[in-house]
Amino acid sequence: MTRRFGLALVLPIYLLLAACNHDLSPQDVSIAGLVPALALNMQDVNTGKPVTAADFRGRVTLLYFGYTNCPDVCPATLYNIDKILRRLGPLGAQVDFLFVTVDPDRDSPSALLQYVSLFGPNIIGLRGTADQLFSLARRYRVVFSVTKPSATTAYQVTHSAAIYVFDAKGQAQFLIAGLDTAAPDIAGITADLRSVIEGQAPVSWLDRMADLISAS
Repeated sequence: MTRRFGLALVLPIYLLLAACNHDLSPQDVSIAGLVPALALNMQDVNTGKPVTAADFRGRVTLLYFGYTNCPDVCPATLYNIDKILRRLGPLGAQVDFLFVTVDPDRDSPSALLQYVSLFGPNIIGLRGTADQLFSLARRYRVVFSVTKPSATTAYQVTHSAAIYVFDAKGQAQFLIAGLDTAAPDIAGITADLRSVIEGQAPVSWLDRMADLISAS
């Protein structure tokens, strides 16, 4: 009886939350309140000028770490991001995708600019000093490594494939995982981005169920 009474009270709250929030695709992970706000100090290779988070305030911003010689993960991710932005229609113009190179020794400003230009106008190449890059990676707990070639090993680069999504105020909202896979949830991720652009707060089903159980 107590459980039924609790659920009876929770249902109106659930319906109210459903009207104000958007349930994330299973491929996306909510990080709202868990990850610090967008902050960076890098060079925008599109303009050749230094940029900070303030330059992207007022726009939904996606943050990704990669490199131009990446054979598979990066091009697949950027290809699918372009598809998602196109599906957003006019709303896609409100999104910036920041491609931060983890291999600045080989990714010169001109090489990085040429690379990001292949994937649409919303892709912005960012390049920094070693200190700037490590500071940014440490802030978001991104793991990457660059191993220079030797007599026995080739040039090797590893990096995280996750994309951080920040709202127009620079607050972290969710992570997009696995956009380089064979069949990513393009429709679901597009809907999640649309919710952030339109100012809705995306939440996961796990968060929703936890709230229901706690309230009951």
